[in-house]
Parts: sequence; structure tokens; C-alpha cells
Amino acid sequence: MPPAQREPILNVPAVVAALLAALALVHGLRTALLSDRQNIELLLTFAFIPARYDSSVMLAGALPGGSGAQAWTFITYSLLHADWTHFGVNAIWLLPFGAAVARRFGAARFLAFYAVTAAAGAAAHLATHAGEQAPMIGASAAISGIMAAAMRFAFQRGGPLNFFRTGGDADYRVPALPLRGVLRDPRVVAFLVVWFGINLVFGLGAMPFLGENQEVAWQAHIGGFFAGLLLFSWFDPAPDVPPSSEIDATRH
Repeated sequence: MPPAQREPILNVPAVVAALLAALALVHGLRTALLSDRQNIELLLTFAFIPARYDSSVMLAGALPGGSGAQAWTFITYSLLHADWTHFGVNAIWLLPFGAAVARRFGAARFLAFYAVTAAAGAAAHLATHAGEQAPMIGASAAISGIMAAAMRFAFQRGGPLNFFRTGGDADYRVPALPLRGVLRDPRVVAFLVVWFGINLVFGLGAMPFLGENQEVAWQAHIGGFFAGLLLFSWFDPAPDVPPSSEIDATRH
């Protein structure tokens, strides 16, 4: 028999490809079709702006979207990007980690998880930037949550991002690392050190936005990351357990 072919590590699930396409489409339409004035109006309506939640800030009442924007911008900000480089960096991170999590969770759970971790990132940003008028955009907080979820299983032996992977759906159903064991696994600790180090380094820099320099919202990244780490079990499907008759049969 011919040897079994190993599954490519970046065999992208449809939901991840669709999400990336949607993010690219949103940015492409903004840059190609909208005037500068229209683009700013869109950003002020759908970006996350802490001042929107502070009645003492003069700008709060003048922002478009009203009370509806106070709810939807917890998620819609993650669909916007400052430029193609911003989008490209997020896409590079989303491809391997998003593919692993989407195959384990399924499309509906994956999209719900994306929304929840995006909202958690916005909440962390709001808590640390109360009253700030600068808009926050980008999928980084949600992607940070997805990376944290992948960390719970993807690096386990036989997992999709482990060297000793076998290929196939079994890679995505390996037992998840319990939360209390996260800091006991040297591979996970190494990943945490690198991830937090990257965020601290880039958090000290700045990125262009609306013609000005805005600090990278590293607090939102951390908020999304911890939400993904802590809420993983809420979204993780129950493991496939054989019927009791099959279990009994294996004991004989």
C-alpha cells in the first residue's frame, strides 16, 4: 500500500478562508471606494472608541452610531485594519492558529469564539484607556484569543502544530492541556514568553492611523489572549466517547 500522505499544516478550513476574505474585502472596499471623509465617518461608526462610553468627554455625544454603536463596536472594530500591512500581519498569525482552532471547534463555535475574544480585547482596552478619543481597530485581540486556544491543544504530542503529528482529523481532537497545567508545559511557557515579549516590544512603538501615530493596543491583545485561554473549555466540543457497549467490548 502507498504510504499515507501527511496533511499540510496550512490546509485552511473554509471558515478561516471566509473570515480572511471578509477582512480583505472590507479593507479593499474602504480604500477603493470611500472618500477620506466617508472613510473617517465609517471608522467613527464602527471602530472601538473608549470616549463613546464616557459622558464627561465632549466627543462622546457627537460620535455617530448612538447607543447601537456602543454595543456593535465591541466586535466591528476587529473587522477594520489601518492598512494592508496591518491586515497581512494579522493574516499570517490567523492562518496556522485559526486553522487549528476552527477544525477543532467547527465553523459556528469558531466565529462565536472570535467575537467573544474580540469583545474581551475591547473591554481590556476600555478599562485601560477610559475616555480616550483615538479609535482602535484590528483583529489582533481576537487572533490573540485564538492563539491562546490553540496553545491548549495544538502543541500536544500528535497535535496539529506539533512535530510528531500524524495527519487527519485526529490531530485536532488530541486531549486539551488542562488550565492548571499551562505553566507546567515548557513548550507552552516558551510560547508565552515569546508572545508577551513581542507584545511588549511592539507596544512601545506606534502605528499610523488617520494620519497620526497611535500606540499599538497591546492591552487589548492581552485581554483577548486571556479570554481565549480561560474560555477555551466553554467552546471546546465534548470529546468523542465510544458507546458503553464498545467500551465493554474492549475490556474483554
